[in-house]
Amino acid sequence: MRSLVAAACAGLLLSAAPAALAAPQSQRAAAPAVAPILTTPEAKDAMTYARPEIARVTHVDLDLAVDFDQQTLSGTAALSVLAQPGAKEIILDSENLAVTRVTDDKGRALPWTIGAAEPEKGAPLTVQLNGAKRIIVHYTARPGASALQWLPPALTAGKKKPFLFSQGQAINNRSWIPTQDSPGIRQTWTARLVVPEDLMAVMSAERLTPEGEPAGDGRRAFRFAMDKPVPPYLIALAVGDLAFRPLGPRTGVYAEPSMLDRAAYELADTEKMVEVAEKLYGPYRWGRYDVLVLPPAFPYGGMENPTLTFLTPTFLTGDRSNVNLVAHELAHSWSGNLVTNATWPDGWLNEGFTSYFENRIMEGMYGRERAVLEADLDWDVLMREIELAGGMDAPATRLRGDDGEESGQIDYIKGSLFLRTLETILGRERWDAYLTSYFNRHAFQPQTTAGFLADLRQHVVKGDKALEEKLQLDKWAYGTGLPDNAVRLHSEALAAVDAQVKAFAEDDASAASLQTKGWSTQEWLRFVGNLPRALSAEKLADLDKAFNLSRSPNAYVRSAWLELAIANRWEPAVPALEEFLNSVGRTLFLRPLYRELKEQGDWGMAIAKRAYATARDTYHPNTASTIDAILK
Repeated sequence: MRSLVAAACAGLLLSAAPAALAAPQSQRAAAPAVAPILTTPEAKDAMTYARPEIARVTHVDLDLAVDFDQQTLSGTAALSVLAQPGAKEIILDSENLAVTRVTDDKGRALPWTIGAAEPEKGAPLTVQLNGAKRIIVHYTARPGASALQWLPPALTAGKKKPFLFSQGQAINNRSWIPTQDSPGIRQTWTARLVVPEDLMAVMSAERLTPEGEPAGDGRRAFRFAMDKPVPPYLIALAVGDLAFRPLGPRTGVYAEPSMLDRAAYELADTEKMVEVAEKLYGPYRWGRYDVLVLPPAFPYGGMENPTLTFLTPTFLTGDRSNVNLVAHELAHSWSGNLVTNATWPDGWLNEGFTSYFENRIMEGMYGRERAVLEADLDWDVLMREIELAGGMDAPATRLRGDDGEESGQIDYIKGSLFLRTLETILGRERWDAYLTSYFNRHAFQPQTTAGFLADLRQHVVKGDKALEEKLQLDKWAYGTGLPDNAVRLHSEALAAVDAQVKAFAEDDASAASLQTKGWSTQEWLRFVGNLPRALSAEKLADLDKAFNLSRSPNAYVRSAWLELAIANRWEPAVPALEEFLNSVGRTLFLRPLYRELKEQGDWGMAIAKRAYATARDTYHPNTASTIDAILK
């Protein structure tokens, strides 16, 4: 167990304008002109070259041209700099950027150097300030930028026009923006994107020119502005053949035209979700909440970019049973976007809080049983993740982790379970009041695990030794495995599913006789997940004939089924498996399939290599890197 609480109790040292520190609590909830940074030891970010305590970026103005033929972004990034008196230089993060020159805002050249690159971290871009408070970097983001995925028309829904999107989390935006790429260094920003005139550009900010404006040479420009300081990984763009449909007064969906009807149907409850979230933990502070449904190559379920959540098309199953994904990304508008982990080892402060909040939104939208069902299913996932991590004593099961530790979904589910346990012990009314005040007091600020625990002790525990012992805060935050006060919820609906598993696996009932009518995605996942890992070819064939699992249009169910088929080396599923690996880019589905193929030795590796040879170029660079590591 590693405890950093003592450092937090000694005081969170914020570097900010004095007025921001002295303002009353109600006023501090508003977006500050310059966001504070944390300077406590545990807030030092090992994945940035920046030294923000000496000189930091507070604002970014981007002016970039998008070139699909060359797969480059070219132009300028103008950075506003807040420096200590006498500071001579500012250090930025960069990854394979072609920098041509750096000037001040009067056009005078500033000396600059790019240092040696480190794997994954990129290279430091050091600029001599010479008194400048605003520097302008002239550069090109080269082909292969880790944050950018350039899709040819064949990999889009419409098949006629190319598509570009970015994925900045965790530290990939330094591959297209020369800035201080750390979640603890929040920045406001504007952007002007010049794109082909038959395409639309969208970004995670207020859209100042929704239809674009002429830019000459068959191009048009789109302008955007984010007036609230955000961690730089939340600066996001997408360019493609897009259409828009409103879902409510402040909500809407962007998608390729051929996907728009399906997307709008699935997202019909989005406006109500925002209202439910606000009733739980206070006002939504970002203006609009729109979503963008991306092509299948998008590597994640969703990305919580402010004002514009990016979503995978795999959630479009026609029954709205996977809108918990939307609830999750919406919840990030509070936990993650509003209060952000200062460094990535504290990433559970984003994902654990958000997974808990997501479940509360689902309860508010669809009732207690739906929320319990999803929490119960998450418990199953957590048990599998802990086993894969090496068991309850494995370091990767800690919430507050180390850089480089692969924790899968542990941050999400164990973090959520921690907060549910706090809710259960403290009572929902007391817990909700605290969490609302927490979001308000730390709005637009970075946070650490130590800082959260110190805040909880100050405002809730208040020196009560019996309560401190009951909550087991340090065990949850810094210990491995699960403390013994973890609260598991049990779903009656999933108990009924388990009865069908028993009927098929133990009582030898036929698949066609099972009571599956009306099952949601979650119930199917419980069914497939709880089947014995070793099944006869006859049993597998019976299931596939009855439910067409190998060709299921539901990617969640199909992925789980294919994993079971691989574990049994069931050859009839191989064609469907290879098709799936070549048509879906979501890492959540791909990682376990490739991992299971590797576990099957030569038989599985032959399939994996054959599929990957054609699929790799269609995957996002992050996903390809993950699969590379598995297959090596």
